[in-house]
Parts: sequence; C-alpha cells; structure tokens
Amino acid sequence: MTGPTYLQFHLAFLVPALMLMVATAFVSRSRLRTAGIWRVGAGRTYWTGVAIITVVALAYTTPWDNYLIAEGVWWYGEGSTLGTLGHAPVEEYLFIVVQPWLTALWLSHLSLPNEWPTATRPIRSRVVATAVAVLLGVAGWRLLGGDATFYLGAILAWAAPVLALQWAVGAPQLWARRRLVALGTLVPTTYLCVADRVAIEYGIWILSERYTTGLTVAGLPVEEATFFLVTNLFVVQGLVLYRWVFDRRTAGERTEEGPTPTGADADAT
Repeated sequence: MTGPTYLQFHLAFLVPALMLMVATAFVSRSRLRTAGIWRVGAGRTYWTGVAIITVVALAYTTPWDNYLIAEGVWWYGEGSTLGTLGHAPVEEYLFIVVQPWLTALWLSHLSLPNEWPTATRPIRSRVVATAVAVLLGVAGWRLLGGDATFYLGAILAWAAPVLALQWAVGAPQLWARRRLVALGTLVPTTYLCVADRVAIEYGIWILSERYTTGLTVAGLPVEEATFFLVTNLFVVQGLVLYRWVFDRRTAGERTEEGPTPTGADADAT
C-alpha cells in the first residue's frame, strides 16, 4: 500500500487533537473557576470516571467490532495495519481506547452549575426514555435481517442496551443538562466523522457495499456517522451521570460533616 496507514491516521488526527485538548485545558481551568460553577473535568473524580468508561468501552466494543470485521462489514487496506489481535488490527483497539479520552478532554472544557434540579415525574421520564432505547434496539434487530441494512442494524442493536441503561438511571438529569450533553457529543462526533471520511477516502479501511445502505452525509456513510454519534453519547452521558451520582453521595456526607468545600478543595474532587 502506498497510501497512509492506520498508525499514520492516529498520528495525524488523534494525537494532535489530544495534545490540543490537554494544552487548552489549563486555560479553561483558570477561566472557569468561579463561584457556583464547576468545570466538568475538575479533578480526580472525573478522570476516575473516564478510566472506568474506557475499560467498559473496550470490553463492550471488542467482541462486536471483531464480529463485524469477521463478517466482512469492513476491512483494511493492504499494508495499512501493523498486525491483528483476533480479527481487528492493534490500531483498532487503540482507537477504542483513545476515543473516550478525546471526548472526555473536550467535555472537561465545559462548565456546569454544581446543583442538580429536582426532577418532575422522574419515573415517567425514565420509563419513556428507556422505551425509546428499546424501540431503537428492536429496529436494529429488524434491520439485521437485510444485507444493505446489516451494519446500521448492528449499530442500533449494540447501542440500545447502553442507552437503555443510561436513560433508565438518569434520564431526568441528562435532560436537565441536555445542552451540555449535546455540545459535549456533537463536537467530537463532527471531528471524528471528518477524520473517518478522510480515512475511507484514502483506503485505510473499506466499507462493504453489500452491508451498507449507500446513504451518505457529505460523502460519509450514515452508518459511520451513527456509530460516532452513539459512542460519543455513551461517553458524555456516562460522565455526566457519574458526576451526578458522586454529587448525590458527597452531598449527604457534607450535610453531616459541615459546609461544602470551595476553591482548591472542591477542585480536588
């Protein structure tokens, strides 16, 4: 292969983005440290959550990814990868690990009031949101029955259990922070879609015409756009809910122990 490799893709798109997010995080941290506002990635608690989500993402995505590669849904250009573990190249596992950190670094630049509003009709909202996730899963399983919709169906069927769990746990809280969730999700999704479009153009990986709908957005198959949307949504929602659970636990402890810490003490969490 004379074109770029999967490793070069990482070096061209993921490494610079990670470095930029890390560098600008220092500026963001100083600017957003104001009374009543916490930056999402303020301290150790946040990055513990990122590490947990990364491990879960790797465990949940690996068998699904290997299965689709084995089925011929996509493959890689000759000479574009270093080697494989199972059916997936090592660079694929690296991508699975790096993506949550890239999204988390972007999310860490955003701010959020440190109080959670009381949800109205919390049970109803959780039931409705979970039902939507179940419908997505059912649609995915039905789409698996056709060759042209197989990849799209695989994405929806795979994504539905995670969305159902997240929405069942915290749909009201996620809806209350919907602007944060949307901004945290859409920016990295757009960037990764652009990077993916370039990788497909250069033949780093090739999608099967048999197992895709042929529908594209600016030349990018809708299946790929859907994948990046749901995976980034997993990460953002997971981190917001992780913070919500942490705040609920610490709120009870601080009520018993004394006033809520501020400044550097609050940032330590």
